[in-house]
Amino acid sequence: MHQRRFGRTGWQVSEIGFGSWAIGADWGDVEEKDAIAALNAALDSGVTIIDTADVYGDGRAEKLIAKTLKGRGGARPMVATKAGKRLNPHVASGYNRQNLT
Repeated sequence: MHQRRFGRTGWQVSEIGFGSWAIGADWGDVEEKDAIAALNAALDSGVTIIDTADVYGDGRAEKLIAKTLKGRGGARPMVATKAGKRLNPHVASGYNRQNLT
């Protein structure tokens, strides 16, 4: 798997990432075992960056990523997430450690 520098961070990540929207199962059933198998296949193929968000399956994708990574040894991929879509109301004070972790 080819690697690239991630912005100005100096970190190296795979050119291909794993987008986790589908394993959130918002648009159809995805069995947990199938989601974990897909994540493991991506990681075994050299993927080192996973994209997710709090709204992918109402947090389901993030939980499946965590479960998969806990079951694996070795280097951890970068997990890039987005947050805040579910904040209500959408005010700056809502973007705090309690709401984002």
